[in-house]
Amino acid sequence: MELRLKAYAKINLGLDVLRRREDGYHEVRMIMQTIGIYDKIILRKMKKPGIQVKTNLFYLPENENNLVYQAAKLLIDEFGIQEGVGINLQKFIPVAAGMAGGSSDAAAVLYGMNRMFGLHLSKKELMKRGVKIGADVPYCIMRGTALAEGIGEKLSPLPPMPDCKIVAAKPPVSVSTKFVYDNLILGEETKHPDIDQILRGIQEGNLQEMAAHMGNLLETVTIPHYPVIAQIKEEMMKSGALNAMMSGSGPTVFGLFEDEKLAEEACGRLRESGMAKQVYLTDIYHNHGKK
Repeated sequence: MELRLKAYAKINLGLDVLRRREDGYHEVRMIMQTIGIYDKIILRKMKKPGIQVKTNLFYLPENENNLVYQAAKLLIDEFGIQEGVGINLQKFIPVAAGMAGGSSDAAAVLYGMNRMFGLHLSKKELMKRGVKIGADVPYCIMRGTALAEGIGEKLSPLPPMPDCKIVAAKPPVSVSTKFVYDNLILGEETKHPDIDQILRGIQEGNLQEMAAHMGNLLETVTIPHYPVIAQIKEEMMKSGALNAMMSGSGPTVFGLFEDEKLAEEACGRLRESGMAKQVYLTDIYHNHGKK
């Protein structure tokens, strides 16, 4: 038996950090959105027990250090599954880019294992297990437009955000999420993004209102270290984006465009500039129970 799955990327339309908790985690308030860039996963049932992972990128681990392996192992252990599983992972979402690629891959494997081995777990039950692998995994199971609170695991579904074109550009730098959070300074002077205004824009179906209030507090750490992030944002704004912002802990920058032609031109300029290593033109992914 074989299952072919798509693991979709996410962007953050707003990302605020409220405080650092006693346990070292940060309390966040974020608006998450699934977009049309995806990794492909093929799951195969094998008679012989065990987990085999193959990827198209030589530098990715193919053992228990890969989140897809951890996702499969979690369900094999819990349900005492006797058969094995082969996982073929084709990566297209940029790696370590603030787009939840690894978390989305793990979410797709949980979903696929549930179907393949007839475990009959509900979406909610899968999400509960997903958080053991990573804070973004439950959201990647749920998909769509959502408010994430706590450490990112408390999720409230939102109305779908208005349709638009998205240009996503990843500069040739790698940013460690740990580094960003370790260097984040939260004080009385901190200017927090207005998450409530973004929510209002989404609820009213008003793209301009939503875009106008987008903000990501983590840019206060990454931009001073990686000025190219600010340069890409500026290029997108000059090219006609309603707004442009870094996703997650970076370094990917995305811009929202109402006009497809402007979005295509922005892609061309960014590719020519050499500021970004990977440039994508994509859409909002609306969750209609697709996997």
